[in-house]
Amino acid sequence: MSNSNVEQYAINEKALCYHGPLIYEAKILKVHNAQGPHPVTGQEGAHYFVHYKGWKQTWDEWVPVSRLMKMTEENMKIARSLHLGTHLNSDPKSAKGSAKGAGGSASANVKGAARKDGTSRGQKRARDDVLDSQEESKRTELKLEMPEAMKVRLVDDWEAVTKNNQLVSLPRQPNVKQILEEFEAYVRRERPASLPDIDALLPSIISGLKTYFDKALGKNLLYRFERPQYANIREKFDAEGKEMSEAYGAEHFLRMLVSLPQMVAAASLDPDTVNSLGLYSKALVEWMVRERARLFLNMEQYDQASIQYQNLSRS
Repeated sequence: MSNSNVEQYAINEKALCYHGPLIYEAKILKVHNAQGPHPVTGQEGAHYFVHYKGWKQTWDEWVPVSRLMKMTEENMKIARSLHLGTHLNSDPKSAKGSAKGAGGSASANVKGAARKDGTSRGQKRARDDVLDSQEESKRTELKLEMPEAMKVRLVDDWEAVTKNNQLVSLPRQPNVKQILEEFEAYVRRERPASLPDIDALLPSIISGLKTYFDKALGKNLLYRFERPQYANIREKFDAEGKEMSEAYGAEHFLRMLVSLPQMVAAASLDPDTVNSLGLYSKALVEWMVRERARLFLNMEQYDQASIQYQNLSRS
């Protein structure tokens, strides 16, 4: 590529910078335009010393111009889409840790660096802990109100399983995968005005919610009485190469949606991503309310567990 086609950046300019597979907001601190390979990266061409917004200074680094993007609305949409897809498709419990560990090669480069501020290792750790605590308090919460019709479904479902010794018949139709596919088709067809960046964000949100369900089901979404049934269907579906989102339906998916704010709180999502996820989740719940007659089982359609199963579940 000729130099005339290469973007140029000024000191103190805000830009977007690739770090691993994701894009983060950064600030240009220094410029290096010398000829020959850069002494840090070994690559030729313009280099910029950047500070990632919200990151500790130990992550500051020299990057080639190829990792930078101008701070445009279109590029910011790309960045948000990448973050949303990655966080939703990661394990909710490990998302926070993986975010802090992004770009491991950079962390290796700064581990042995001398401390320029005169603080001891313990003092710096204490200061970083305070900064981390402040960041926690600034996080945007995902707020998802459950309509009364969904609250009634949750209570009826709880009573059927825990009080009446009943089970949802598996595999369900429509299952979670099909529900999400139907919702995606609805959004693409109707294009609700309340939903931002449909073409960019919708695929990541659908994929992420499905992955969240598959990973959360066995850990957080089952009552004890349902665990023998889960073990059986899991063994069968694993052998067929299928996920649990193809076995379970709206009853268990609704349990996940209720827990979604807590799941998101465990991940390091930026405010724009949290707000977008909140809007899509709200639209999903409202759509499920309208379609509830065909998505959910009536109480009469739950299976009565056998005495043998009841004894097994209590053992």
